[in-house]
Amino acid sequence: MNTKEYISSGIIESYILGLASPEEAGILECVMKNNAEVKAAFEEAQKTLEDLASRQAVAPPPDLKSKIWDKIQKEQTDEVKQPIIPDIPVVRPQEEMRTEGKSNWKTYAVAASVLFLVSAAGNLFWMNSQAKTKEEIAKIQADKNSQELAIQKMNQKISMLSNPDMQMVMLKGVEKHTDSKAMVFWNKKTKEVYLNAESLPKAPEGMQYQLWAIADGKPVSAGMYTEEKDSRTALASIPKAQAFAITLEKQGGSAVPTMENMYVMGEI
Repeated sequence: MNTKEYISSGIIESYILGLASPEEAGILECVMKNNAEVKAAFEEAQKTLEDLASRQAVAPPPDLKSKIWDKIQKEQTDEVKQPIIPDIPVVRPQEEMRTEGKSNWKTYAVAASVLFLVSAAGNLFWMNSQAKTKEEIAKIQADKNSQELAIQKMNQKISMLSNPDMQMVMLKGVEKHTDSKAMVFWNKKTKEVYLNAESLPKAPEGMQYQLWAIADGKPVSAGMYTEEKDSRTALASIPKAQAFAITLEKQGGSAVPTMENMYVMGEI
């Protein structure tokens, strides 16, 4: 086995993830001391995996539980509040009311107006408070769902990395896109291809990333990338390939790759 075959065998990634046997780990450590190319490949793989782990690290907000509990308690308190009912004036004999009516009608009118305004203001405040509370709870729930999705994606990647049938191919940036990178997971048993391309720039509107497998010197479409499919859904079944590459194409893909729009490429 030559140096390139040894590097592409997956032993480096297994070593970094702690999956290599003691014998395999010992051989790799010995080889790295005497082979600069293998040592460089190890450092690159270690950096790539650390970058992926850092981007996917998710910690729920420390005050998430207290926020939800406070909002629930507040809603329950608001619901049991009883409206304030003003005292109803006692009905007096007609003669007495006739003598006092002229002097008190203005007082009653003012009091009624004040009660109406207070009631209206209270109802308005309560409605605004309820709307704000529901909006905050919806936001907290959305954040929680986003965190759960990120954790699910990370668990999926860990599962693929620990699968002995899964071969990982690192794709590095080319020409104008030297800082770009992506990773292909190729199941050697089922021939299914998965792609992690979160490090690529967001595709412009009307454009989409397309994965290509290079087989016998010819490019073969390996599927269109979307964020929903990232590392979780197989893009295509590729029986054989010597390399993989990604180009930016019009929405829906192209029959042939647009070479000037190639972002990353990696040999197997």
